[in-house]
Amino acid sequence: MKNISIRFPHNKDLNFIKTLRARVKDHFETSNTTKYGNASMVWKTIAMLSIYTVPYALMMTGVISNVWLVLGLWIAMGVGKAGIGFSVMHDANHGAYSQNPKVNKYMGYLINILGGSAINWKIQHNVLHHTYTNVHGMDEDIDSGIILRLSPQQKHYKMHKIQHIYAWFLYGLMTFLWITTKDFRQLYRYKKMGLTKNLKNFNITLARMILAKVVYYVVLLVLPIMLLPFAWWQIVIFFVSMHYTAGLILACVFQTAHVMPTTQYPEPDETGNLENDWAVHQLFTTANYSPKSRLLSWYVGGLNYQIEHHLFPNVCHIHYKKISKIVKETAEEYGLPYNSHPNFFKAVWEHAKMLKQLGRATA
Repeated sequence: MKNISIRFPHNKDLNFIKTLRARVKDHFETSNTTKYGNASMVWKTIAMLSIYTVPYALMMTGVISNVWLVLGLWIAMGVGKAGIGFSVMHDANHGAYSQNPKVNKYMGYLINILGGSAINWKIQHNVLHHTYTNVHGMDEDIDSGIILRLSPQQKHYKMHKIQHIYAWFLYGLMTFLWITTKDFRQLYRYKKMGLTKNLKNFNITLARMILAKVVYYVVLLVLPIMLLPFAWWQIVIFFVSMHYTAGLILACVFQTAHVMPTTQYPEPDETGNLENDWAVHQLFTTANYSPKSRLLSWYVGGLNYQIEHHLFPNVCHIHYKKISKIVKETAEEYGLPYNSHPNFFKAVWEHAKMLKQLGRATA
């Protein structure tokens, strides 16, 4: 990671975001609605948590014991795991779930029961990704080490020529990194970068992270091995299936928002300045998809409206569809891009094309 010395110009293109914010503010005032979640968010939270916890309860209590049905329950848990991440934890850690900071805080901790870390998430996602979207060396979402080339500025290796084939297998491994080494490596790296200064005590934070991982392994792996009527290796297969399902879903949803042929990878000049201001930068580096699919939008927490999310991360995703019309019209009015793909499958296909393109040495 680079030192954080990259800057956005403050005297350019500001009329766009001023106009847009004024129009979105007027939308909420005239419709007499809050930018936070409402009852529908509460019901969604219950639904997502149920998809994750009910299958666990059904097999642990012996209600379902058929090996293939139990495998299906673990896969369902993977779907629920991703759904909680998209639709609940994500909004909470952006402070958009509720106007009560404590509610956001504790709902944000739900990532811990998924095997991740709320503290690391806020730094990687809220600070680095949302600020320096698609900027090589700053946005960790496009940094998968040497095995994948997700930006044209990244060093090219011969294996990248077929990354559009093997990337999908690697995507499924995403959440395995959460539960093994990634969170610990990130925490120490962020400390070195000076991004953990708001933590009251680094050692206590580290101890809590270790404890959370231990509890996670005990509940999701040790207890099933001890109590379920299956061999230990079968439980491991179930556990892997859950994580692989969640990882593949999460990766496909997030990668199709930024690693696309229609998005750009801005580079700062020699003084560290980027060309566009922050808001315009988001339009050039982000893409939407499936604007008409209510079911997909419900499940992925409105992240198919990724442009709206990046411009208004503190607005609950249940409002994205309505404000998307305002964002699109304002962008077009200012001659700015508004990248949107008609459906999720088209977005995945375009992402695959981008992986192939980036796999070339000349990309």
